[in-house]
Amino acid sequence: MISGMPGVDTAGSDNLAEEIMDECLSRFAAGLGAIAVLGALAGCGGGKPVAASDRTGELTVWLTVDAQENWPDLVSEVNERFRKTYPKMKVAVQYQQWTTKNQKIDAALAGQHAPDVVEMGNSETTNYIVNGAFAPLDPSAFDHSGEWLPALRDACRNDGKTYCVPYYAGARVGIYRTDLFKKAGVTRAPRSHTELRRDLDKLKLKFGAADKNFSAFYMPGRYWYAAMAFVKDAGGEIAVRKDGRWHGALSSAPSVAGLTAWKGLLDAYYTGDRSKDNGDEPAVVGQGKVGMFYGNTWEAKAATDSRSGGDPALRGKFATFAFPGPSGKLLPPFLGGSTLAVPAKSSNQDLARDWIRLFTDRTSQRRLIAADTLPNNTVQLREVAAGGVNGPAARAAGRGWVTPQAPGWGAVEKSNVLQEMLQDIATGKQSVPAAARAADRRIDDVINEN
Repeated sequence: MISGMPGVDTAGSDNLAEEIMDECLSRFAAGLGAIAVLGALAGCGGGKPVAASDRTGELTVWLTVDAQENWPDLVSEVNERFRKTYPKMKVAVQYQQWTTKNQKIDAALAGQHAPDVVEMGNSETTNYIVNGAFAPLDPSAFDHSGEWLPALRDACRNDGKTYCVPYYAGARVGIYRTDLFKKAGVTRAPRSHTELRRDLDKLKLKFGAADKNFSAFYMPGRYWYAAMAFVKDAGGEIAVRKDGRWHGALSSAPSVAGLTAWKGLLDAYYTGDRSKDNGDEPAVVGQGKVGMFYGNTWEAKAATDSRSGGDPALRGKFATFAFPGPSGKLLPPFLGGSTLAVPAKSSNQDLARDWIRLFTDRTSQRRLIAADTLPNNTVQLREVAAGGVNGPAARAAGRGWVTPQAPGWGAVEKSNVLQEMLQDIATGKQSVPAAARAADRRIDDVINEN
């Protein structure tokens, strides 16, 4: 019998190749995802198959530095699990910086030596998928694929097919100074938008009167992830697809209402530079003149870390909460995160799929949860400790959203159209409706281009 292929007898069969092909296809189509089947798929093109234990070569995996810095033990554990099935295969994990990753991927995909697994931000996938860069995957081969977070799942789909696997997620929340809340007479985090503004009023009265540089709520003008959350909360969209083409939708009535609500908070409680973005948010918050901000949960820790410009004296003085939106529901956060894809030029696509299967299974997701990272599925969101730093993020993630899955979305981001629109609104250069209309025109120019 061939290893991993029960029912295929090498003796007495004149149609061995056909039997192997039929067995491989039927099992893979059934979505069993079994390691033995994946190992035997190497022989599904004709000729004698190679058992998993005899596969040789190197599997090249490109991950970003997040894994290296935050869960290196998980990477090692998955590699060991993989090698139990493929003992003669070498796994070469190479860590990439976010700022240069795509440039390297583009160069590799243009050549003949593509990596076998690549990590992508969930807002980066569409252009690669529509241009045929990634091989299709069978979602049923992966744990909890039926419960993948929609904002990650949708980033991997095109024309009914799946081209990547959600890896992990991150959702923005409200973060506040517990010591300042106490001094202002606020005893708990706000649970409604009305309570939020009431608490911010108390912070402003207590600390802003004596310090004109104090921001009860930190909200720089070009912080588009935050502003677009208010657009989503109001029922608006950045762009919509109609009649096969994408169009900017920021000038719609719901979108304008969301932008107006965002500007109202900024006008009432933010005293800083309205022409900057949130790139240095932890460092600014670490200066001690901010009562509350909207950000990723890791930024609370970064605000106390001198390496990121924070102040160690603030350790233990931050807490998180699920940010209530003006709609009465939780503010829908941009659901940042990563996906894993197999380049179409990979020479080890079957092994790459199996490595991803292990790296994203329920066991690996639990390891990510332990590292204060959100899992890729709604089922395991319930495993995130409600009272922990990521508890509010897990609650908010169910309302998470992702950028439009349009072929030209990368060009929209590179053009800084959202940031420039928000700066014009924040500084009073243009009204909300006028700035939104101008932004829609700029979006329309590039969003349909590959």
